[in-house]
Order: sequence, then structure tokens, then C-alpha cells
Amino acid sequence: MLYVFYGTDRTAVRDAAKKHTVTYGANVTTVDDVSFAPGEVASSVGAVSLFGGSECFLLDTPSNDDEFFTEVKSHLGDMAESGNTFVIIEGPLLAEAKRVYSKYASAMEEFAAEKAERFNSFAIAEALAKKDKKQLWVLLQESRRAGLRDEEIIGMLWWQLKALRLSKVTSSPDEAGMKDYPYKKAKQSLRNFKDGEVEQLSRSLLELYHLAHQGMRDMDVALEEWALTV
Repeated sequence: MLYVFYGTDRTAVRDAAKKHTVTYGANVTTVDDVSFAPGEVASSVGAVSLFGGSECFLLDTPSNDDEFFTEVKSHLGDMAESGNTFVIIEGPLLAEAKRVYSKYASAMEEFAAEKAERFNSFAIAEALAKKDKKQLWVLLQESRRAGLRDEEIIGMLWWQLKALRLSKVTSSPDEAGMKDYPYKKAKQSLRNFKDGEVEQLSRSLLELYHLAHQGMRDMDVALEEWALTV
């Protein structure tokens, strides 16, 4: 028999799979992308338990490994008809994968995580403009948890520093090529920085970006160190 648990709520997926396999006790074998060996799924279909009764095989995220996933898909029919039980856990599945699994699974259950509130990427730029080192650090971590790449974060910080530099050397939004509101905010924020500090932060941010892309620095570490200099 074949059961599939999947979805974006990885904790709920694993809890459901564990609940389903707990009755098998010592007769549960877990196979994941690290432990998988070619031919293992095929041999599991006709496996006989040393403890008597049927066995249960927990296939942990086959899609993490191409060879593992291919072997699983090619034996779905065998797993469905086997005297052993197969429990597959996956992350979110595309429509085609759902269709393939549902053709053979005795049951499929999806667990969707609640959508998190969209991260306000401008907040980290505002923390920089206020020169609020603590808030900048916190928002750096939150932005990463929200899925923003370091390049995206650096882009937002660079945009803020550019606005500060332009507001410093111009006398109007038109001259700076900016809209009124961000220009006024940048102009007001200049009071938070010492003379030459905005330029220094700009140079150091640009430097870490290029060094990271040249493989000379770890971008995540370098960005954290930079945030602590603000």
C-alpha cells in the first residue's frame, strides 16, 4: 500500500507520516536522499520482515535526489500492490507530480503552511537611514527568513545610500531625479550621519559585494559585519 503526505508545512507533513508509521515499530525503514542506494526501492517491494508481518518503508523526500525520485516513480505501481506499506513524504508538489502519485496512492494528504505576512523590504532601508544598528541587524535576519537573497538586501541598502548621497549634493527632488517624499526623507536622514560617513558606507558595501562575487568573502558573513559598522 502507498500513502503520500506532502505540502509546505513540513512539520505537519512529518508528524502525519510519523503517526501513520508508528504502529509498525521496529519494522519501519527510512530511506532519504543521503541513505538511498540504487535498487533499494525495488528490493523493498518484496522485502520480508525478520520480525514477522509486513514492513513499512518511509521514503523521505525522494524529489531531493534525481535518481531516488526516478526509481520511486518507476515503482509506484509495485508499491501500491505490495504487501508492505510505503509512506512518502514530500514538500509542495507540482500538478504533474500530484497526478502521478494520486494514480497509485491509497491516500494523499496535503498540509499547507499559513502564508506569512509579506516582508516589508523597505523597512531595512529605513533602519539604515535612521542609523539604527540594532533594528538593521534584526531586519537583516528577518529578511533572510522571508526568503530574500543577500543580493536583494544589498540592492535595497544601496538604493538607500544612493538616495542619501544624491540628497546631499542637490537642492531639489528634480535635480536629484527623485520623487518628493523619498527625497525629503533622505534629506532629513542626513543629520544622522557624520560628514563622509554615507560615502564610506557606500564604498564598503560595494566592496563586499564584489569580493563576495569573486569568491574572496562569504557574502552572508560580510553583510552581517557591514551592518554592525553602521
